[in-house]
Amino acid sequence: MASEQSTSRSGGMELGRFLYARRTQTRPDQVGLTAGTGLRRTPGLRREELATLAGMSIDYYVRLERGKETRPSPSVLDALARALRLDDAEHRHLRELATQAARYAPELPPPPSRTVRPHLKLVLETLRPSPAYIISRSMDLLAWNPGGLALYAGLADWPATQRNLARYLFLHPAARTLFRDDWEYQVRGCVARLRAQAGLDPDAPDLTSLVGELKRSQRELSRKQKGSKNREKARLKVARAHAQVTDARREFHHQLSTKLIRDNQAIGVEDLAVKGLARTRLAKSVHDAGWAQFVAMLEYKAARYGRTLVKIGRFEPTSQTCSACGIKNGPKPLNVREWTCTACGTLHDRDHNAAINVKTAAGLAVTACGAPVRPGLVPAQREETGSHGSPPEPRAA
Repeated sequence: MASEQSTSRSGGMELGRFLYARRTQTRPDQVGLTAGTGLRRTPGLRREELATLAGMSIDYYVRLERGKETRPSPSVLDALARALRLDDAEHRHLRELATQAARYAPELPPPPSRTVRPHLKLVLETLRPSPAYIISRSMDLLAWNPGGLALYAGLADWPATQRNLARYLFLHPAARTLFRDDWEYQVRGCVARLRAQAGLDPDAPDLTSLVGELKRSQRELSRKQKGSKNREKARLKVARAHAQVTDARREFHHQLSTKLIRDNQAIGVEDLAVKGLARTRLAKSVHDAGWAQFVAMLEYKAARYGRTLVKIGRFEPTSQTCSACGIKNGPKPLNVREWTCTACGTLHDRDHNAAINVKTAAGLAVTACGAPVRPGLVPAQREETGSHGSPPEPRAA
């Protein structure tokens, strides 16, 4: 697995190096652009100029050149070849590099199994007549006893593969009647649970398909005629949905920050470059997490209750450094979740190793903050201070 990941990285980097070399060797006047009167700091074409000529977004081209995008389509390669004025041999070489980069690119994870182990089904039967059921991470109803299914009126009318508590809460007409007193509270909890799971695995197919289905209200808005009452109703519906998401995120941040402040005397967090993370394929999950709002809550609660909050600089290589020996092993793509230190041979979980490094860096920062700035006082020698009972020696005027 490690060799495949390294091959994928090297293949993507070779493709990026080739694009960079050809971009810097192509002058603007060769492709019909004017160089302008000012000084160009970039030799050859700028990234945005090449992206415009090829008809793609600048972010996508940047990922290609940096080796983070390993599956460009044939039409994208042809557009780049036309923009860079590649000949047949160079065009063929570009396709070969793209094929090599895509050969070992990581595949999307398969959907989770819906099979429930027999002993869990036996537990459900043992609990009868008490209601009980088993749900997946995306709130799919996997197994139940008669009482558990009867908790949600009308859920038994749906096929077994469609029985999902989030889908029931948002789409079933009986849900509002069942939760008439606390429907909004149930919605906030459901949204918070789905967002927490999506943050752990943003590419999970079961979560993405469910969220796509629940976002149909946003698509319905675009089909309403402007100025009509139906459009205004749809706009208010979408606004309420966004307000519920915002409230759910804020409530989750308040609960988690309060628990951390209450249970710990010192907390260390990383000062993440959110703008940089937002340019990756995790942009939606990064913005949904609301890191800045969460850190701001930690700051004012730590000041209120006398706790210590230490921010680790964003340039601290917490994911690259071995927490066992302290050797820096270099940058790693986000899809690498486990890695082995080349110096000491320790197998690390990426997140656990980074947490240890954050803790270590936070301890050093606290020590540095509490250290005395001025040097301590040095006691004077006996012959340097005071009077010792002997008359001073005569001195010349």
